[in-house]
Amino acid sequence: MFRFVLILSVSLLAVHAQKKTWTDAEVMKVHRSAILIDGHNDVTSDTVKGMDIGPLRSSGHTDAVRMKKGGMGAQFFAAYVGAEYMEKNGSAHRALEMIDTIRYDIVEKHPNDFVLARTADGIVKARKQGKIAALIGIEGGHAIEGSERLLRDFYALGVRYMTLTHSKNHEWAGSSGEKDNVGLSAHGKEIVAEMNRLGMMVDIAHVSDKTFWDVIETSKSPVFSSHSSARAVSNIARNMTDEMLRAVGKKGGLVMVNFGCEFLSQKSADTSSWTNPNAKTTKCEQATIDDVVAQINHIRKVAGVDAVGLGSDFDGVSCVPKGLEDVSQWPNLTRKLLEVGYTPAEIRKVYGGNLLRFMRSVERTSRELGGRPS
Repeated sequence: MFRFVLILSVSLLAVHAQKKTWTDAEVMKVHRSAILIDGHNDVTSDTVKGMDIGPLRSSGHTDAVRMKKGGMGAQFFAAYVGAEYMEKNGSAHRALEMIDTIRYDIVEKHPNDFVLARTADGIVKARKQGKIAALIGIEGGHAIEGSERLLRDFYALGVRYMTLTHSKNHEWAGSSGEKDNVGLSAHGKEIVAEMNRLGMMVDIAHVSDKTFWDVIETSKSPVFSSHSSARAVSNIARNMTDEMLRAVGKKGGLVMVNFGCEFLSQKSADTSSWTNPNAKTTKCEQATIDDVVAQINHIRKVAGVDAVGLGSDFDGVSCVPKGLEDVSQWPNLTRKLLEVGYTPAEIRKVYGGNLLRFMRSVERTSRELGGRPS
């Protein structure tokens, strides 16, 4: 009997892997079965200026209408603090403005569409309510101005991850945007430890390679990248080497694939003046949805399917892949993944299951360290 069941299971998996055509109804059934969580979206740079995220808009990648059409379950909105605020001595002030635009302009103004979530369970609860969970991630560790007190204040306001750097080094961590490969300072290690205690996820997108390895050694919680891809596929400093991918996966974290063309495709990176100073044009070659799948495949091959997530960087990048031009088009990715042999269970992991598991691990570590994550 056991042998019969085993043979039947293997046969069903083989049939699934061989299936190349999927009806719209089949695709959407799989798509709706997942809690789709995007790790990073910069539409907040528009909402903080007064743009209304509610109605359909003719520009940009994100609004509530298209998010619902795309079947989104949760969105980490970026409380982005540009490096220029370090020079102005106004990083914390800007962080508060960006946190407010998520809490007020997005959630409070649109209570039928969004609900503020602080935990993995909060995301699941929002899904049951038929709403999109809105979560806050600070982009740029200079936002706390070197103060654990500010870190705790931001956590109390709902911040659940912090990207340790952005484009420049600061007093306690090094950025991938600089060439001197600075690591974590002693104070930086204390800040990571406090993030662990609080239950704030440690985001290593944008960090230097040295800071990355210092974080891997220092953090008691698993860590993640909210919006990076694989360097072996597109060799840019913001992406992660295979050794890094394995280290993140081994620690129980994940890498959330960035949809910026330069992150996805070497051809795009080579033709972009942002990543290649010798590029002859300011407009890079557009990547495609197949490049997104190639990135997912590579991370899965190197670190395992449990280490893959999605961090689009919509409204934060100028070029996005053909077939995934905005938040309404997520089902196109579901179709592609099914067509190349991903099972519905694997898609559910990549779309949100892995992130929920990771969040719960961070919350559990916080409790073990005496924190009270909520």
